[in-house]
Amino acid sequence: MFHERVPQAYQPLPTSAERRRSVWTALLPRRSRGLARIALSASVALADVAAIVAVALLVEFAYFLMFADAPVWVTEVRGLHLAGLLSLVIVATNALREEYGLDVIAAGKPNLQRMVSLWLVAWAGVLVVGFLTKTTNDYSRLVSVSVFLLGLPALALTRAAVTRRVREGLKAGSAPVSRVHLVGYEDDIARFYAGNEAADLGLRVVGTSYLRRPDPGADAASRHEQLQEDLDLAVSVVRFLRPDDVFVLVPWVETAEVERCIDAFLRVPAALHLRPGTVLDRFPDMQVARVGRLSGINIGRRPLNFGEVVIKRVLDLTLAAIALLALAPLLAVIALLIKLDSPGPVFFRQKRYGFNQQPFGVFKFRSMRAEQNAVFRQATRGDSRITRIGAILRRTNLDELPQLLNVVKGEMSLVGPRPHALAHDRSFERRIALYARRHNVKPGITGWAQVNGFRGETQTDAAMQGRVEHDLHYIDNWSIWFDIQIMIQTVISRRAYRNAF
Repeated sequence: MFHERVPQAYQPLPTSAERRRSVWTALLPRRSRGLARIALSASVALADVAAIVAVALLVEFAYFLMFADAPVWVTEVRGLHLAGLLSLVIVATNALREEYGLDVIAAGKPNLQRMVSLWLVAWAGVLVVGFLTKTTNDYSRLVSVSVFLLGLPALALTRAAVTRRVREGLKAGSAPVSRVHLVGYEDDIARFYAGNEAADLGLRVVGTSYLRRPDPGADAASRHEQLQEDLDLAVSVVRFLRPDDVFVLVPWVETAEVERCIDAFLRVPAALHLRPGTVLDRFPDMQVARVGRLSGINIGRRPLNFGEVVIKRVLDLTLAAIALLALAPLLAVIALLIKLDSPGPVFFRQKRYGFNQQPFGVFKFRSMRAEQNAVFRQATRGDSRITRIGAILRRTNLDELPQLLNVVKGEMSLVGPRPHALAHDRSFERRIALYARRHNVKPGITGWAQVNGFRGETQTDAAMQGRVEHDLHYIDNWSIWFDIQIMIQTVISRRAYRNAF
């Protein structure tokens, strides 16, 4: 077993005695490190408080300037009480959920859905406290509503800015980053080094313990003794270096060896992690889940639970019904123009796959010349079959409006992966991995792929791959706020009209 074969990017020990001492000093934990981690975490929490207090003060001062005759002193601003209570609930909850931990900050962007939920919970707490203390009349309704509406965007923007600044400061060699020790066979650790950069991971590798591959001809007792020697030495190194985390890179198929690594490193004061190759990198949000008494690693959430299905359906029905009533005159005008422009039906109906690959007939305004017994062929730029009115409808997405009928019927949703022709579905499902996952939710009139410019003809697998990746991102990150964001972007975003013809 050996510990010195660390790539140059991870600071190998130099030959000079003086430099060796300096490197060992750097590898060992510093006394100021804990304070630095606390200070950085506290800065994110204080930024949340500052954002809430600033919004409350600005809103109330603006209110007094417009509606009060006399000046107001800071000590008389009741918005401070409101901001203090909101800050207490948000900071305390985030602290309990470890949202301010450096590892969480280094892992990615703030979770907007959780932030919105917490903001609503905090305001529910404010209302309860106000009701119990009979102080709701002490606050201006205009001020309260303004703080409610402006506070969340200010909180999200401030958190994003501060988090980005903290992540930029968490370099691989900085003191606050997590200190990691790797344990595994040489080829597994070599693959880890080849596929990862310490700076990108937001951590520092302070040690590496290589386990020797057992001789295939050795008996069980010899193999057991060799692994025990390696583990004993590795545990001694870990106790000396005192890392925050130990990652065992032994493949999970070698169950006995993994079990012995677990038994060995559970005895040291460090968090222990098992890493089964690169599969974890494909699913960044995976977590250990329990179904009944059965535990497993959850790598894909259920498409939507019962409550989410109900919420999405209510939103779909409400907005689709309102849209059909409001747009009825426009729909009538479009239908008349289509009839005047070229002979044929107003609507074009074609079979598409819906939820769970159940076929249904999708409605669209006809944008091409009607042809008897025509073989399906995807429209292309400059297609001679597209009518004059059809070209306008396709560029403005108005040809999709009749699909509001599919939404009312429950065959589609306002937002979801766009349904493709059956021939395309069958073809791409064989060639693109996870393509069929698009059918785990109802198809939509618009979707995350469309507002990001992935629409129109798909002549290559690469073009469809980008669309599929955006659709899967939508499925894995669904929220009602995400749906609303996509609907707004469908109307105002220039990318939503890209590749329309």
